[in-house]
Amino acid sequence: MIVNCVYIHVNPDKVGSFIEATRANHLETVKEPGNLRFDVIQQANDPNWFMLYEAYDSEIAAANHKTTGHYLKWRDTAEGFMAEPRHGVRYNIIEPNNRSEW
Repeated sequence: MIVNCVYIHVNPDKVGSFIEATRANHLETVKEPGNLRFDVIQQANDPNWFMLYEAYDSEIAAANHKTTGHYLKWRDTAEGFMAEPRHGVRYNIIEPNNRSEW
């Protein structure tokens, strides 16, 4: 099982549009086979910063996400809202290590 944390800096005048586009992506991503979580988090002390917390049960599920129509639409739409390119960090899940605990 793996986690991707994607850090995104959004232009202040695009925060609402970014949230709208990301919420639509979230609603479809959580339906994907192999998706364990897809959380959209806004930084409390700087609302222009976001983190997407993506947990998948396999590398294949994570890779498949990037081929979905909703992801591709989000990627192309949200890119125009960003103050700088997003960056992701990949993590391995230690606990919970049983999918049923998610």
